[in-house]
Order: sequence, then structure tokens, then C-alpha cells
Amino acid sequence: MTKKLRVALLFGGNSSEHDVSKRSAHNIYDGMDKNKYDVSLFMFTKDGVLLNNEYSQRIFDGEPEDQVVKEAYAHMDFDSPMANLNALQSAGPIDFFFPVIHGNLGEDGTIQGLFRLLKKPYVGSGIAASAISFDKDYTKRILDHAGIRNTPYVLVTPENRRQYDWQTIERELGSMVFVKAAKQGSSVGITKVTNEEEYERGLTDAFQYGYKVIVEKGIDHPREVEISILGNEKPIASKLGGIRVPKGDAFYDYENKFVDASGVVFDLPVQLPEKLTKEITDMALKAYRVLGMKGLARIDFLVDANGVPYLGEPNTLPGFTNISLYPQMWDVSGIKYSDLIDRLIELGLKEFKRQQKIKYSFKALGQEHVGRKEYH
Repeated sequence: MTKKLRVALLFGGNSSEHDVSKRSAHNIYDGMDKNKYDVSLFMFTKDGVLLNNEYSQRIFDGEPEDQVVKEAYAHMDFDSPMANLNALQSAGPIDFFFPVIHGNLGEDGTIQGLFRLLKKPYVGSGIAASAISFDKDYTKRILDHAGIRNTPYVLVTPENRRQYDWQTIERELGSMVFVKAAKQGSSVGITKVTNEEEYERGLTDAFQYGYKVIVEKGIDHPREVEISILGNEKPIASKLGGIRVPKGDAFYDYENKFVDASGVVFDLPVQLPEKLTKEITDMALKAYRVLGMKGLARIDFLVDANGVPYLGEPNTLPGFTNISLYPQMWDVSGIKYSDLIDRLIELGLKEFKRQQKIKYSFKALGQEHVGRKEYH
């Protein structure tokens, strides 16, 4: 009998997407073949503290989170700088990590750094690709350098905020813009702006989430299109998914992404002209490669009234809830849920094996120097 792979499923987190992550983790857990995987659960609290397998399992099984977390805090030593690592040891040896942490901690390179220190394989992109793709400013700089079309923008910080008053924004970007926290996902910290009052309110909201804010040129009545990417060096793309929000000028926000999608129409797959479909697919695959992503990503696009696509943003650990588009787009493309999970784990194992071939020692004067004994 083949030995089961011991997988740690990490979820929760201290971002605004904490509850979304919990729902994604439930779906992934249910979709994992228990004949192949021995799964342990670890939840990051809203304070960023990692609970051990026992407490995480209880929350996973439906016990009130606040109650379980309070009990855990009373019985575990969370003052120790090693507390999060100690929590991981509670389930015994781990072969593989499957992070389902959306936003901060999960998509910004933090948890990937931990996996690298632990020398273990995991699902998804590495440290640099995660950190860059999570930062809308850095993402746009790389997309611009690679010639991948995205919406014009300016970067606003506390230091240059006075320089970018509403009159300047309107002159440079037009009378309809979107104000976005540079390091947030799932439409959190985003405000549609058409006047000075909305602009100031949007900046105040976005600055709650960090010190970099993107002010992005708006597109009138865009068509929202998404695509799922799967793979490492030779990624493949799914069929395209379309999103329609028929409530006036509303955009696809956090509420209808993860809470109530009743007012949203999903076109899976969406029917677009062949040339436009190819252009979006090519743009997505190119962006995936130049950003250095691995494993998976969902990449969002806006298409204007003239059929011109603009790359919105990549998501390195997209949602896996019941209404999330990443797995749905693969489903209509011929890859079922459990097979998708198997592929993601296989890709993580392959990337780990590939990274193990890299040497970090150096040679000088014909001698290979490895280890601290060389330095007296």
C-alpha cells in the first residue's frame, strides 16, 4: 500500500479574507482524496496566531471560533517567538503544505518564507512572486516593463498625498477612477470615485490597509473577464469566465464575490470573439511567466466597449469557495475538483524538487566554502 502524503492545510489569517479562507479550506478538504492524503488542519487567528491541529479541527467542525480561540489563548504559550512553529509540531511530521490563506500572510510571501525555512514543498508561488503579485504597484511596474496592457494609474503615499489632489487626478486619469489599497485582495479597500468628496473618502479608507494606494483610471461599463492558470514552467490556461453585475454601475465587490452572488451572472465559459479570447489568454500566460508565478493563479481582466482588454490583477491563492471562479473555470475546461487538487500538489512537489538542485555555496581560490567553520 502506498504511503499517504501528510498534508498540512493552513487557513484563516489576519486579513479581511479570514472567513473566505475558512470556506475555501472546507471545500479543499472535502475534495482531497483521503486514500492519498493524511490531512492536518492549522488555522491562523485574526491576530495572526497559529492554532494547533486540535483547536483548528474544532473550529473546522463548527465550534464558535471566538470561544475556541479564547480557550486556546488560555492554555497555550503564545508569547514565545516559536509559538507558531510549536503549533505545527502538534500533528507530527508534515510532508507538504497546502496554504489556503487569502491576502495578508498567505499571498504576500510571508508563509512561503516559512515553508522555505522548513525545507518543505507547498502549493503555489514562491516568496518573490507572491510578494510582487500581492503589491498592485509592483505588479503594474513589471506589467508595464513587459508590455502587458493594464489601466493607467498613479501611486499615492502619505508623503505625496498633497501632490495628488482631486484636480490633479481628474486631469491625469479622468473623472472616474478607482482608489485601491495596494496590498489588499477581494475588492477590499476599493472605492469607485467620481468627485472630490468620494476621492478623499476613498483615500482615507484605502490608507487603513497600508501606506501605498493605487488610483487607477476607470473604464466605462467594462466587461469583467477572468481566467485560471495552472502550472510551473509550462502553464496552461482555462476557458474564460465572464462576470455580469446587473445592479446599475456596481462592480464585482467583496460582498458578491464571497457572501451573496445572487445579483451576479456568471458566464462559464464566456463567449467572446476568438481574437479577443486569444489575446486575453496570451496576456495572462505572459503575465504569469514574467511575474514568476508557480502552481496556480486567477488573473482578472477588464474589457472596454471597444473590445480592448486590460489586465486587472493576479491572485496567487484564489478562492475555492462554492462561488469562486478558479475551480469553476477549470471544471468547465475539463479538470474536476479532486483532480485539480491532485495537480496542485503534484506541481508543488515538482517545484520543490527543482529548487533543490540550486546550490547556495560559493567557490573561491579553487576551494568550496560551505558552513560557518570557514569563518574564524
